[in-house]
Amino acid sequence: MFTGLISSIGLVSGLEALPSGLRLQVDLQDWAYQPEAGASVAVNGCCLTVVKIKQGHAHFDVVQQTCALTTLGGLRAGDRVNLEHAATPETLLGGHMVQGHVDAVGAVLSNGDQPGLGWRLRVSYPEAKNALVVSQGSITIDGVSLTIAACEDSWLEVALIPETLERTILSNREAQDQVNLEFDLIAKLVDRQLSIRDIRA
Repeated sequence: MFTGLISSIGLVSGLEALPSGLRLQVDLQDWAYQPEAGASVAVNGCCLTVVKIKQGHAHFDVVQQTCALTTLGGLRAGDRVNLEHAATPETLLGGHMVQGHVDAVGAVLSNGDQPGLGWRLRVSYPEAKNALVVSQGSITIDGVSLTIAACEDSWLEVALIPETLERTILSNREAQDQVNLEFDLIAKLVDRQLSIRDIRA
């Protein structure tokens, strides 16, 4: 469980192909939190398990399915990534309930300062997820907990405040960049129950 409040920004320092996927190595840089092997860390919103820590670098095994369903398979050495450690019972839930399970990959449509609106990030998403997107609802983009400021079929827009721009990698996202999306857990549960009810009716 995560909250979508980014703890630090890491730097991809290595990628190694494995029969099961890839070994991702991330330089934790100045992150005060030092995870141990077995700890859960969200990397751009994907919940991964630390398999090794060596000289300030965390190593993760990313399976083929995760590579295929998220943006992690497209990472390159030198890429910056959002990092968040798992929540604890004492964690303040300043964001929203985030599982670290990516539901879809979206594409950036626009990202920048808009007169009278401030900084806005607009992202496309699969039309099949329309029921999960509502104005003022929650969305996680690359692991960042955000509130949907505007939406239409197949796209949503969020407002990014200076704190978010400074502490995450979202300010660097450009048109056509791919981003990991996790939709609101409660919305997904409700949507699932309604679909089951429709099937049984």
